Amino acid sequence: MLEDVLLIQDKHREAASIIVSEILERKDKEKYIVAISGESGSGKSELTHVVAKELFNKGIKVKPVHIDNFYNTHPLERQEFRKKHGVENVVGLGEYLWDDINKTVQKFYNNEKASMPCVDLVTQNIDTLTTDFNGVEVLVVDGLYAINIEGVDLGVFIELTYHETKKAQSNRGKEKTDELRFKVLEQEHQTVLGLKPKADLLINMDYKVVKVK
Repeated sequence: MLEDVLLIQDKHREAASIIVSEILERKDKEKYIVAISGESGSGKSELTHVVAKELFNKGIKVKPVHIDNFYNTHPLERQEFRKKHGVENVVGLGEYLWDDINKTVQKFYNNEKASMPCVDLVTQNIDTLTTDFNGVEVLVVDGLYAINIEGVDLGVFIELTYHETKKAQSNRGKEKTDELRFKVLEQEHQTVLGLKPKADLLINMDYKVVKVK
């Protein structure tokens, strides 16, 4: 996302260092996918940035992709759409353009160029980002439901819920905080929680990395 605000702290750096060590230890093929899932404000973008940067500094060709860009509604229309159709009916996995996400992943596997949406958080426009996956070894994908992508090699799940991340959400100011927003956060919470069994690594409430698989 363009103009996103990253609040990188020591806890992100410490967790990222452990995740990178796990990637280096587990990576056993040319194309490797890491997915980082968690609720709004849990530090997905910060963690993804630091993980990707550390891998790059170690000489690994890496590309971070934020799949929260792949919503099936325009940012300026999403709130009204949710209000009209009911949060409980539309918020969840069905809000993502999974076909487009899977096509992007396939481009990564095939060493091809890919065009994907990129939301400008200032103007709320949906721009198009073109990237070349030729030679990219590690794809680091983050998003609410990123861990649900097919073919993930290392799934990371952040256990912090929206109750603990209210301050981070406010500081980043990505969406208005009102009654509708909290209904959305609760529905997202239930959906994200259902993906937890897919995780190989958990980041607990203290932001410590716990190995599951």
